[in-house]
Amino acid sequence: MALSSFDIDAPRWDQSTFMGRLKHFFNITDCRTALLPDSRLDEAKALVESCRAGAILPGTTEEQLHYAKKLYDSAFHPDTGDRMNLIGRMSFQVPGGMAITGFMLQFYRTVPAVVFWQWVNQSFNALVNYTNRNAASPITPKQIGVAYITATSTALATAVGLNLYTKKAPPLVARWVPFAAVAAANCVNIPMMRQQEILNGIAVTDENGNKLGHSTKAAVKGITQVVISRITMAAPGMIVLPIIMQRLEKYKFMQVRTEFISTAEVLDINMFSLRNSCSLHLMLSLVMIV
Repeated sequence: MALSSFDIDAPRWDQSTFMGRLKHFFNITDCRTALLPDSRLDEAKALVESCRAGAILPGTTEEQLHYAKKLYDSAFHPDTGDRMNLIGRMSFQVPGGMAITGFMLQFYRTVPAVVFWQWVNQSFNALVNYTNRNAASPITPKQIGVAYITATSTALATAVGLNLYTKKAPPLVARWVPFAAVAAANCVNIPMMRQQEILNGIAVTDENGNKLGHSTKAAVKGITQVVISRITMAAPGMIVLPIIMQRLEKYKFMQVRTEFISTAEVLDINMFSLRNSCSLHLMLSLVMIV
């Protein structure tokens, strides 16, 4: 294909197929892109914009254009074109979520630890939700503050309340408290952070990109899917893995060496990271059915 006719905004893979959608989302959420400096991302943006303008530099290859578009999609907001903060990018979700979830699973026994790590997690989630908001539906600083405080308070109340309630419950039940708090907070954090979309609707277009109007039903449906997907992504690591650890800790070799237990927890965290990544790509691919 001649570069003069190269459409950089056209999907690289067939989006009418599941595998095409899966490859697309694996590509733009590649966590390796989070390690690149801003200067490299700005170069990619310049290359994408020059391609859109039909001014491709001599010697540029098709593969370079595909990679530039990958970096552009991973780091720049689709509505505003502004570079997103590192922590809020979807490419940072695996390493960021891995670390925070690991700490929540490890430090769940004391109230101060629960409060601190739930606060860290909800601060992380709020930043992600704000970074990936629909820029066509602006949100005021006051609304952002209310959403953040509400979500954080919900998570802390759920975590601390359940933590105290499960003091006499089996240890496994206490290990599930972080998941309950995360699920409850997601039900509050996301709708609150994107409340303008629910109130005013989101733009609806036809297959050719022509704007047809605004729909509150589409906004509610989309945000509901996001909430469900976030909770589903957290489930494998925060429900299944504590069961595995609970069983392993009954063996003598786990009881004798605390260092081994910590290593096993780290392995758990990395398993969660992989599951989280795959779940993210699968959920996003399934949502993109049409």
